[in-house]
Amino acid sequence: MKAWFIRSYGGPDVLEFGEVAEPVVSPRDILVDIRAASVNPIDNRVRKGELKQLVKYQFPLLMGTDLAGVVTAVGRDVRRFAVGDEVYARPNRQRIGSFAERISVHEDEAALKPKSLTFEEAASIPLVGLTSRQAMIELGNIKPGHKILIHAGAGGVGTFAIQLAKHLGAHVATTASKAKHELVRSLGADEVIDYRNQDFAQALSDYDMVFDTQGGDTLLKSFDVLREGGIVVSVSGPPDLELTRTWPMPFYLKLGIRAISWKVRHRAKTRKCRYRFMLMQPSGVQLAEIATLIDGGIIRPVIDKIYPLERVKEAIAHSETGRATGKIVISRGLGEI
Repeated sequence: MKAWFIRSYGGPDVLEFGEVAEPVVSPRDILVDIRAASVNPIDNRVRKGELKQLVKYQFPLLMGTDLAGVVTAVGRDVRRFAVGDEVYARPNRQRIGSFAERISVHEDEAALKPKSLTFEEAASIPLVGLTSRQAMIELGNIKPGHKILIHAGAGGVGTFAIQLAKHLGAHVATTASKAKHELVRSLGADEVIDYRNQDFAQALSDYDMVFDTQGGDTLLKSFDVLREGGIVVSVSGPPDLELTRTWPMPFYLKLGIRAISWKVRHRAKTRKCRYRFMLMQPSGVQLAEIATLIDGGIIRPVIDKIYPLERVKEAIAHSETGRATGKIVISRGLGEI
């Protein structure tokens, strides 16, 4: 089958498109004919080797982490799916490879795709949906009446997170350029900060949670808007000490994480707040819950652009500009729109 893959870590030039081995279908796997996938920042981090200390990948490594498609075969122990089912999934870190014609996915990591969505729309959801849900419900414990700041509200994660936060009953603030204020307000944002002309740390206060997708100085300043006991959950900041306790890793790596996270942990302690690094976990059960919200009209996908499979390099280059509104999608259908 055809797929995008890398033989070593590096820049965009290491991406290759060509023939690779067919996926192996284990007893609890489903074989999916991929109709669409989506581009995520994690794809670039994997390609660059930024996660090689945490995840030991084998080369050649197929790229892509989100997908929607049709089940064409099932393992002998599969009970949740049948041939012909339309599904969407975010495979586990060791089995990525959605920029391809087919993929084998464990049945626990897939769900029936939302009936109201196209394959392209459905493929835009798994990673951002799971990340938002786990950050706000499991780590942030967002309840009705809570106040949450979501950075980069017009991005892939942000457009989903705003809608979910409103569904949870939260008061939502977000950062976005002026041109995207109308969009984020239509998704449910109550307050919008123009990050080019306003300082969110001066404009907001007494928040329960900040959902950070930016890292760096933005992450450090995020503690200034929290109430005492509030929490910053980040997908872009340094790993926290909880990861060193729950993730298998050598002692020297634990020491490294302790060192690089010191500034953020010190900032949280000074402000009497908490910090958690977000490492999304695949879950078919949670994707099924998300599908229910989507089919119920509570959450809608936001897509910036769709590229055909043969133009993945262009899609990734577009993603790396950081200017996409919502998700960038890869389609095996009619191509770009």
